[in-house]
Amino acid sequence: MRGLIALLCILCGPANAVICTDAGDFTVCAVDPATEDLRLFHRDDNGAVYGSFSAVEADVGPLSFAMNAGMYHEDRSPVGLYLEDGIQTMRLVTNAGPGNFGMLPNGVLCITENSAHVIETLRFEAEAPNCTYATQSGPMLVVDGALHPRFLRDSTSRNFRNGVGIGADGTAYFSISNHPVTFWEMGEFFRDVLRTQNALYLDGRVSRLYAPQLGRTVNGVRMGPIVGVVAPEPMVDP
Repeated sequence: MRGLIALLCILCGPANAVICTDAGDFTVCAVDPATEDLRLFHRDDNGAVYGSFSAVEADVGPLSFAMNAGMYHEDRSPVGLYLEDGIQTMRLVTNAGPGNFGMLPNGVLCITENSAHVIETLRFEAEAPNCTYATQSGPMLVVDGALHPRFLRDSTSRNFRNGVGIGADGTAYFSISNHPVTFWEMGEFFRDVLRTQNALYLDGRVSRLYAPQLGRTVNGVRMGPIVGVVAPEPMVDP
């Protein structure tokens, strides 16, 4: 019950800080991109892949929240479009392909200076939005209010999964399942509970969440791209 009440609170409006809550089947972190320092992280200034939340913190400082942010190859390079601090290191992939990433429609998480958007890939290609950070993944969980057309209500394919959706007020909801779930169940959660019109699957099985306020700080498996919020510097009395 407390998890449900906390979830209802973060749905009331844009968060003025990162708010994470355990909502039963899923844990959700709500981020207001207009006020929080939301970024993507892949390589440090020396070109080394971060690969873990602790490596990012050692470089940029404490994180309020973080999770893995898209699929990657064995060398941990991004599978699709990747843009970090205005620099593109991987191109947009528009064709269908194997695995979850290639199950069209897929999409892109686009982060600007003060907003975040989940955009279906072909729309992203046509509109060419000006993103400061971007990561492509797939499949889309929710597209313009509808579940991905290939999702099955009675699917038996279950896994730990994580994704991101954007609320009508611009809040970015990053969610990870607390037990193995189907794509249908995750899509319904983003559409019906978080009320996001567009939501994107980030990955499964390797899904990890860093949420210090919930005591979730274990790094686990090595990762590719990471999304996170750099914590504000503490106020110091003059």
